Amino acid sequence: MATLRRLREAPRHLLVCEKSNFSHDKSRHRHLVETHYHNYRVSFLIPECGMLSKELKNLVEDTGPYYFVKNLPLHELITHEFIHTFVKKGKLILSLDKDTYEETGLQGHPSQYSGRKIMKFIVSIDLMDLSFNLNSKKYERICWSFKEKKPMKFDFLLAWHHTGAEESSMLSFFSKYQIQEHQPKVSMSTLSDLQCPVLQSGELRGKPETSCSALELLDWLGGVFCNADLNKEPDNFISNFCCPQPSTVVAQAHLCTITGFILPEKISVLLEQLCHYFDEPKLAPWVTLSVQGFADSPVSWRENEHGFWKGGEHLYNFVIFNNQDYWLQMAVGANDNCPP
Repeated sequence: MATLRRLREAPRHLLVCEKSNFSHDKSRHRHLVETHYHNYRVSFLIPECGMLSKELKNLVEDTGPYYFVKNLPLHELITHEFIHTFVKKGKLILSLDKDTYEETGLQGHPSQYSGRKIMKFIVSIDLMDLSFNLNSKKYERICWSFKEKKPMKFDFLLAWHHTGAEESSMLSFFSKYQIQEHQPKVSMSTLSDLQCPVLQSGELRGKPETSCSALELLDWLGGVFCNADLNKEPDNFISNFCCPQPSTVVAQAHLCTITGFILPEKISVLLEQLCHYFDEPKLAPWVTLSVQGFADSPVSWRENEHGFWKGGEHLYNFVIFNNQDYWLQMAVGANDNCPP
């Protein structure tokens, strides 16, 4: 059974960490990945690894495509054809300023992060409910709003998890608009003589002189991903950060970063493959998988409202141990609910 511990709660950030095992019936790892929809960057770090396996390489190369559509009228997303072709379940969620909200004439609710003076509203439209009630007054009102009362156009990023039979449908469906297909950008590097924290899977908070905490690890990972100098030299005015102690030096570590619009289904498969990394004996005691959401996404997990505040953070990180234990760290900014 998972153990949940809140490690840090500050005015601007909230970090929650839990530990479990991938084989446990009540492990929440699949649910947390599958309900974090808008993923911008995925990184994984494998100590004592100079080259990726063929299986991992194939998964990294298969994280796309996604699409950019310019000036797409909002009403296109509520047509029966769009919902029937692309939407299996889900909602259309609009985050609108006060003036735009009032002009739409639609029913919504104030943002929970508006403060005393309400300046932002949230409108949620159940697309599946609409598709089964195309003759309803509700559907007619939404169509009237999007087509006549307050026509709106936006630039969209679109990604679609499909079975393979309809691979070209997204391009053909929006062919009358400016649509471009993109592949995620992949960056791979081998880090030499990397100083890594010593971790023990059962010790989230770490033990003095024995192991580092989950919070220390997450801070260190941020430095590694930013390619920061972690040596804490006295004359280094850019960074005075260093690897937490106790630590060990690994001869090489492989860092892979994927940037784009990455579906949770792709991340689930990657996580599963990283779990199988330890099927054969390895020198590495653990690997990590980190996922960052779009800062301006209207939601974080599921339909939980996401506010930008100053950084727009919503992210999670897995530490996968060689005994199939894992740590799951979830972090959000101040204008967010506690992660699920």
